[in-house]
Order: sequence, then C-alpha cells, then structure tokens
Amino acid sequence: MSKKRVFSGIQPTGQIHLGNYLGAVKNWVDSQDDYENIFCVVNSHAITTTQNPQELREKTFELAGMLLACGIDVKKSNLFIQSEIDEHPALSWILDCNISMGEMNRMTQFKDKSLKNSKNVNVGLFNYPALMAADILLYQTDGVPVGEDQKQHLELARNVAIKFNRDFGECFKIPEPMIPKVGARVMGLDDPDTKMSKSAKGANHAIFLLDTPEEILRKIKKAATDSQTAIVFDENRAGLYNLLSIYQIFTHQSKDEIEKDFEGKGYGEFKIALADVVIEALRPIRQEYVRLNAEKGYIAKILAEGADKVRPIARETYQKAKELIGLI
Repeated sequence: MSKKRVFSGIQPTGQIHLGNYLGAVKNWVDSQDDYENIFCVVNSHAITTTQNPQELREKTFELAGMLLACGIDVKKSNLFIQSEIDEHPALSWILDCNISMGEMNRMTQFKDKSLKNSKNVNVGLFNYPALMAADILLYQTDGVPVGEDQKQHLELARNVAIKFNRDFGECFKIPEPMIPKVGARVMGLDDPDTKMSKSAKGANHAIFLLDTPEEILRKIKKAATDSQTAIVFDENRAGLYNLLSIYQIFTHQSKDEIEKDFEGKGYGEFKIALADVVIEALRPIRQEYVRLNAEKGYIAKILAEGADKVRPIARETYQKAKELIGLI
C-alpha cells in the first residue's frame, strides 16, 4: 500500500527558532519513514512584506541548508524552492477566481499581519491563503502538518478544493490537517502568553538553532517563570509550563518522571538542566549546518533535484484544473 503524501512549507524570513523546530521541523524529520514527503521553502510567500532581493536569495538557501542539517533526508523526502515551480502562482489565480471575498475577509492572519505591517498592506498579503492552497493542492496532498494558527488557511484550501471538484469535475484531493499533540505551540521565553516568533524584538524571546551555548544558557536563565516554587506541569503557570514542555520533548520523559526528578529543586537548577538538554540537542544541527555550507553548490544541487522530482506532479494537476475550467 502506498504511503500518504504530506506537504509542508516554511518561509525563508529570519532564522529558524526552537518553536519552528519543535513545532514543525522535528516532526517532519521524525515522520519521514511514515509518509511520502514534499517540503518546500515558500519564498514567494515571503515577498508579501518588503524584502531585500539579495538577502531573500541568501536566506532561501540558508533555510534549505538548515532543514537538511535538522535531518531532512533527500532519499526519503523532496525539498525544493516554491518559486522554481511556476504552477504555484498559476494555480493560485484559478483558485482566486473560486474563493469568495467573504471567505478571504474571514482570514484572521490577514488582519493580524495588516496591523503589524500597516505601511504595506498589499493584495499579495490578502491573497496569501490562495497561494497556500495552491501549494497544497498542486501535489494531491493527503495531509498537511499545521499549527493552530494555520488551521484556518488549510480549511480554506479544503473548501475551495471541494467547491472546484463539485463545480468543474474531480481534480483535487481534499487534504486533512495533521496537528501534533506535543510541541505544536512553543511560546516566547520572555512572554509565555505569545507564540515564539522570528519577528519578536526581545533579545531573550527566542532560541535560534544557530545560537551559541552561551546564548542559549543566557536566554533560558532569563526566561519568565513565576513566584511559586514547585516545578510541576500546570497550564495556569504559563512560563514554567512552556519550559517544562520543551524539556519533555527533548528528554522523552513523562510528566510524572520530570516532576519527580525536580521535586524540591529550584528554578535555577531546572533552567540549567534545560539549557544543557537544549544545547546538546542543537549541537549536531549547528555542526552539520557548517559542514553543508562548506560544500559549495551542494544545497543548490539538492534543491534543483527536488524541484525536478515534484514538477511533473504539479504540472499534471495544473493542466487538469486548466482544462476543467476551460482555459484550453
């Protein structure tokens, strides 16, 4: 029986942080044997905000190198750059013409990002969900690993696929959301009420995968906790709960085991233990990233090969949609 096909994308803006890794990338790596995987650096999505062209090119390759360093195995998964497959924007236009303004207006991320970037609220930002839907539907995707913040966009992709199939004929698979139960939402170290973000300004907000051991220790020591003393999993104690959840993901221990290990111990001791765990987990990723970047042209070659493998799937889907809607 063939494996289910999974599609995931990540933007090349800012550095990958612990939230990206634990909430998405680590799950991609760990499940590579279970699915037919298509991973995409979604650089076209990045230009909804103004980018320096040279920096965008560099960050696109840096992100691809980081995904490989994290463990994306090109013998098991396909990795490519979104803008190298012309069918993404082409299908997006067809989908645009089949999504109502009402549906687009309900997208909460557009409202949030418009407030944060009020000087450049462009049509691309508004239409972002249509391009995301095209990314997914082009590859006849069975499942999409998504965080809660992207679930609404996936629902739009499902809705437009169902509508298109009904109105014009069978064309798209209807993708299902895949939301990991653990690590799906890592919060900011300095503000555990907000999701860890690349764009947050605080120096101690996020741990980046290329941070030095000294930087990781400093950030964890300064992480927000509370005035209580017991080290227990309590969702009402957001700062401590966030740190304990990170510790649990890396150590694979149960909540009871962790609470027993730190019974009678203070925050300082726990934070040092957490820093040690994070530092050791990220060390091989940093080392592999340096090694990959020393091999000039290797990452570009991997990305070109990945695009060549998935392009026929995208082309076939787009041609079918084009015919069904009457464009040829």
